[in-house]
Amino acid sequence: MHSASASTDRTVPGMALMAFCMIVLPMMDAIAKYMATFETMSPGQVTFYRFFFQLVVLAPLFFWSVGSFRNVKRPWMNLLRGALHAAASLLFFTAVKYMPLADVFAIYFVEPFLLTIMSAIFLGERVGWRRWLAILVGFAGAMIVIQPSYAIFGPTSLLPIACAALFTLYLFLNRALGDADSPLTMQMMSGLGGTLFMGVILVIGHLAGQTDFAMSLPSSTLGLTLLVILGSLSGYVHLLVVRAFRMASLSLLAPFQYFEIISATVLGYLLFSDFPTPSKWLGIAIIVASGLFIIWREQVARARLEA
Repeated sequence: MHSASASTDRTVPGMALMAFCMIVLPMMDAIAKYMATFETMSPGQVTFYRFFFQLVVLAPLFFWSVGSFRNVKRPWMNLLRGALHAAASLLFFTAVKYMPLADVFAIYFVEPFLLTIMSAIFLGERVGWRRWLAILVGFAGAMIVIQPSYAIFGPTSLLPIACAALFTLYLFLNRALGDADSPLTMQMMSGLGGTLFMGVILVIGHLAGQTDFAMSLPSSTLGLTLLVILGSLSGYVHLLVVRAFRMASLSLLAPFQYFEIISATVLGYLLFSDFPTPSKWLGIAIIVASGLFIIWREQVARARLEA
């Protein structure tokens, strides 16, 4: 009785912490859009600073807690993880430069569907017909959002799907890494891997004359401050997400990811006067409902295995 009560005591704060993180995280993407729109900084450069300042703000805590890079158990896998995260972030930041925040988030949330598909293909996990149907319905919802966006923005509107695919690979790599390294170490190495990867990509893109990879320094004190905030949010808020998952189960916390769409819609409206059309709201509702159904079915399947 006592242990069940203690578990409940941790679950509610865990859910509250997850909700807080999901509301705050879209601020990162709003900053990226602001830097591209008002500070005329390329998405590639913003992505570089996002990982560079994540590295900088986590370094003191890492060296105090872990000691040195020699204590990292799986350095190369962690660096690859950071490179994948950086590639996904680059695609996302490029999309938000040209598209409304809510649109990008809505399309990006095909990620739970991609994760389910990859789990079935590569891990042999059984996916019943109900979840396959939910995946198809979810993709239909994404098409409702993409269709008018594609007419306006062209292939750019497909970038969030590519981002979701890369982030799915990133999640698979997280599973492969397991608990070999602490969350702090993984975030620190992600910052290092992302910084190195984006440094190379920036140089190549800049030499090729691609404007979305133009290299520049912050043009104002406000711009520099926002970039530091961007790196701090990426480092510390993701640590809070890990903390939340240690306080409550995945099945309870997963639905809170959809809070990001609400936060992104509010920020998009307040900062950039963007607001989804009725058809896009329909697509968003279909995506969210399908994702929640998949989460519920996974919870039911897990309960049957444990029974």
